[in-house]
Amino acid sequence: MNLEHFLKSDGPSWLEVKGSDADIVMSTRIRLARNLVGYRFPLSFDEQEAKQIDQVVTQALLNRNNGDHFFSHFTIKEMPALQRQILVEKHLISPLLAKKEKSASVVISNDESISVMVNEEDHLRIQCLSPGFQLYETYELANQLDRYLEKHIPYAFEESFGYLTSCPTNVGTGLRASVMVHLPALTMSKQMKAIIQTLTRLGMVVRGIYGEGSENLGNIYQISNQITLGKSEEEILNDLQNVVEQIIQNERNARQLIMQQAPIALEDRIQRSLGTLKYARIMTSEEAASCLSNVRLGIDLNIIKDVPLSILNECMILIQQGFVQQYAGTTLQATERDLFRAKLLREKLNAKTKNSVEKGEEKYDV
Repeated sequence: MNLEHFLKSDGPSWLEVKGSDADIVMSTRIRLARNLVGYRFPLSFDEQEAKQIDQVVTQALLNRNNGDHFFSHFTIKEMPALQRQILVEKHLISPLLAKKEKSASVVISNDESISVMVNEEDHLRIQCLSPGFQLYETYELANQLDRYLEKHIPYAFEESFGYLTSCPTNVGTGLRASVMVHLPALTMSKQMKAIIQTLTRLGMVVRGIYGEGSENLGNIYQISNQITLGKSEEEILNDLQNVVEQIIQNERNARQLIMQQAPIALEDRIQRSLGTLKYARIMTSEEAASCLSNVRLGIDLNIIKDVPLSILNECMILIQQGFVQQYAGTTLQATERDLFRAKLLREKLNAKTKNSVEKGEEKYDV
């Protein structure tokens, strides 16, 4: 497939609404960090080594193409900055890979559930994404690909340490499991600070929607394991599963309490947000994310019944800077982006004009 297929806001399988906890858990991600024997780590290797690694990894992946997962390969330095940004916004590559100048690439499956980053912080990072709360299923998908690659590529591995990685925090299993959760009630009731402190003590880390250094736009958080050494993959997954299950219950309790204590105020907040999304003429990404969070909560609580949750998931990606400019077809200044973002949201959330924006029939004059 060509790159244009992966630059659309719709299509990713991990954006589907799936599972009994889909009202809180948006997606699950498994990432495995691996390096090849005989090459320096990306922090110190040269361009020739980078090219060799890219060729070895890419060839192995493309040889595995099958009906379920057909892979496509893209070189990072050949992409314009906007295309790189869009892939970051879709969680298909990391912000670090998007900045790479040496030979680096990404291999993406046709349904976007798998992406393998080549020459990021490590030689390769296998990433699998699934909708909802599917830790074990997503890990098995990543593990199958990892086992295949290990048969064809000699990994850097030591019995006493496990898989060797550029950063010591990834040594051992090289496994980072994360769950993206929507926690509006815990955020409203100002419980998140205490929860984050507790999770840190348990060896977990809480980050924003785009990982390390990003903010929690729209009350969306990523919860992941911090420790990769000294624990088995099963122990890491079990610990995260238990933690997230507890957070889900805490969020449900917080939602119920808000509904009991201030139902009218909550409904007013939700309906005002829906009105803003449907009729506002200018909107920052922060305001859009906040309104989308409120409307999502309204859908989960059955206050709003005529907006599909899948549209809200897509809009969370659609409001980001890269997508806004792609839909506009030109580079936009901050104010222009805010204007066009509001226009996109109006069209997505108003049924009469929904089809026009999906087909790209309407142009924007900047």
